[in-house]
Amino acid sequence: MKRGLEQFARFDWILLLSSLTLTVIGLLAIYGLSVSRESLDFFQFKKQLIAAIIGLTLVFGFAFFDYRHIKAFALPIYAAGLAVLGSVLIFGTTIRGTRGWFVLGSLSFQPVEIAKILLAIFLAFYVSKHTHRRIGLVAFFGSALATGLYVGLVLLQPDFGSAAVMIAMWLTVVFFAGIPRRAAIALVLSFVAISGLVWQVGLKPYQRERLVSFFDPTYDTRGAGYNVTQARIAIGSGGLFGKGIGEGSQSRLRFLPEATTDFVFSVLGEELGFVGVTFVLLLFGTLFFRLVHIASAVDDPFPQLLLISILASFLFHLIINAGMNLGIMPVTGIPLPFVSAAPSSLVVAFISVALAEMIAVERQPATFR
Repeated sequence: MKRGLEQFARFDWILLLSSLTLTVIGLLAIYGLSVSRESLDFFQFKKQLIAAIIGLTLVFGFAFFDYRHIKAFALPIYAAGLAVLGSVLIFGTTIRGTRGWFVLGSLSFQPVEIAKILLAIFLAFYVSKHTHRRIGLVAFFGSALATGLYVGLVLLQPDFGSAAVMIAMWLTVVFFAGIPRRAAIALVLSFVAISGLVWQVGLKPYQRERLVSFFDPTYDTRGAGYNVTQARIAIGSGGLFGKGIGEGSQSRLRFLPEATTDFVFSVLGEELGFVGVTFVLLLFGTLFFRLVHIASAVDDPFPQLLLISILASFLFHLIINAGMNLGIMPVTGIPLPFVSAAPSSLVVAFISVALAEMIAVERQPATFR
């Protein structure tokens, strides 16, 4: 009983409340869009609400387990990620040009979301095992190969946004662990070579058009540049305090495509205004700060690298999603963590919070905040 109370006291409530508040904001935005349409349809809202309940249950269900048990199963966890990414290419359903979903009736699941957290666990295990003060070349290239296998399977879907997040997670982990100079040089040269190769043979015509419209949003405003143009209009029309939940004309009148998923950041800008978006960004900042705080309280490299990898995943999801809404990043199908109507992403986001709470409960001093 006493140990249970001590663990409960070590729970990072600020981290959880930040995540929950972001989730509630997302649910309000989805609900507002549902009631603003001519035909009321709450199916998307209900799916997101159920995902939130499942995610919160997982946080409290797993937060009090010892994170060291996860480390012991890092290799099977990595293999499971390869299996699920490979199986979706064979048995998955193609939606909006990407073969990345398992669909059962009206329900769908995107396995690349769970693959991201499985990769984070393996990277933390592998790099911490082979790192002594500074990451060696074996660990650098070994972790690069492990990440590359995941990225290759994701690119076959193709899902360039998720592939970019995985690469960003790996880069963050190896730089945090301390990258050798020779490896850094090899990394830069490889990036230049791969970028040229991808542009020549790896991108489909519509993906090249997205990149062109990224550098010039006025290019084909009714085609490739349409989404970015409408997203900018929505954000700009929100002003200081916004138009109110469900009152955004761009999203309500369907000028803004994928309003509850890819472009939910624009919906927030239009309905909550500059003040509301600033509050959302502060919530993300608080979440990031708590992850860093927990990482600084442990002296074991495995949980430290795991938390850094989770932080990188959240951070780059935010950067890419907000960036494409603002017209400063290419348009990809990357959800805004906790906010976008993406049940798979929401459940995995709460699993990430559960992992962080595992570490907080096990390693932080038993003091109330």
